[in-house]
Amino acid sequence: MPGAATNKTAPPARWTPGLGLWLGLAATVLMFDQLSKMLILGEYHLSESTTVTSFFNIVRVHNTGAAFSFLAQAGGWQRWFFTGIGLATAVFIVWMLRSHHQQRLFSFSLACLLGGALGNVIDRLLHGYVVDMLDFHADWLAPLFVQGHFPAFNVADVGISVGAIGLILDEVLRVRRSAS
Repeated sequence: MPGAATNKTAPPARWTPGLGLWLGLAATVLMFDQLSKMLILGEYHLSESTTVTSFFNIVRVHNTGAAFSFLAQAGGWQRWFFTGIGLATAVFIVWMLRSHHQQRLFSFSLACLLGGALGNVIDRLLHGYVVDMLDFHADWLAPLFVQGHFPAFNVADVGISVGAIGLILDEVLRVRRSAS
């Protein structure tokens, strides 16, 4: 009938995650990081280690520097420098999450980065160093690392690494989509 309203139903809207989901993921990474560090601080003395497998140990290490102990011997100023960078990064990430919360891989990656960054910032504020505990080692790593031990790291570092890999993957996928 001319002029009659058509009864077409719109396709269901695709669910898009909100900021709360991504902040919740960041909080989960942060919670697991801080819980693991509390356990290590409560059960291990500095440099104490437990062999878990032939290639993995749990160890208590204090890192006053950044990744791979960068600037660890810098005299103390690096604590506040890395804390400031971590806090500024966290603010920037929250701003990015607010703007791009509907982009799943991008936001997932940012949330992992946020949880990890805050986990290490909390350590620097509370202790003056970051607590590391995951020690992987293998003979084939010996040419690169002392006795084949990859530098010890923690759950926050895993979150940061997963986030960085996710951002790279997101960018590769974005470039591929725009090229097609």
